[in-house]
Amino acid sequence: GLLSGVARGLPPLTRALKLQEKASTVGFDWNDPRAVLAKLREEIDEIEAELADGSPAPTRVADEVGDLVFAVVNLARHLGTDPEQALRGANVKFETRFAAIEAVLAKQGRTPSEASLEEMEALWQEAKRTAGED
Repeated sequence: GLLSGVARGLPPLTRALKLQEKASTVGFDWNDPRAVLAKLREEIDEIEAELADGSPAPTRVADEVGDLVFAVVNLARHLGTDPEQALRGANVKFETRFAAIEAVLAKQGRTPSEASLEEMEALWQEAKRTAGED
């Protein structure tokens, strides 16, 4: 079939992108990124429904999270953004901000495990402001 030429050994984000690109060549695609946003909301709602159950089945949750990530790749594609590069950038931002949290706490003679989530969130927001990412 059409998708059989997409190598299974590709990194998952890249493979998702290639699968979507192939399917789009025959018209199986949204024509507006806002439609993809609606799909993201649907996938998030499905995860919330699983969580509302009280004891979500791990395999069902994993399936829903996979659908959400697949939809995020689709949004990136529609917006002309490489999802691998976008995730690399997000990883760098996370590492930088978390390092800022650790540095402030170290000056206080503490570690993150000794700080509350609220304290770390405030330091996170300060790291964002310092980097001009408000």
